[in-house]
Amino acid sequence: MNEVLTMPDKQPAYQLLDQLDPHQLSVVINLLRIMVHDDDHLTDNDVQAIAASREYFRKNPKGGVSFEQVFAECGFTMDQIDHSKKAIL
Repeated sequence: MNEVLTMPDKQPAYQLLDQLDPHQLSVVINLLRIMVHDDDHLTDNDVQAIAASREYFRKNPKGGVSFEQVFAECGFTMDQIDHSKKAIL
C-alpha cells in the first residue's frame, strides 16, 4: 500500500518563530540550514564543529548532550519547553 505524504500546515512553526528573540531565531535558522544541507551558508567553524561532532559520536556512540542542556544553551528553560508542549497538545 502506498502512503500519500502531505505537506504539514506550517502556521504553527511560523507562530513559534515569531515568539523567539533574535539570538534564538539565529540558532534555529542555523539548525535549519544544516538540516537541509545548505553548505553554502556554513562557516569554516561550522564545518569544523560538525566534523568534530561526528567524530565524537563515532568514538562515543552512547555519549551526548542532554535534551535539557541543548535547550538551555539555546536560551530556553524547561518550563518554556513544558509550556510549549502543552500548547501544542
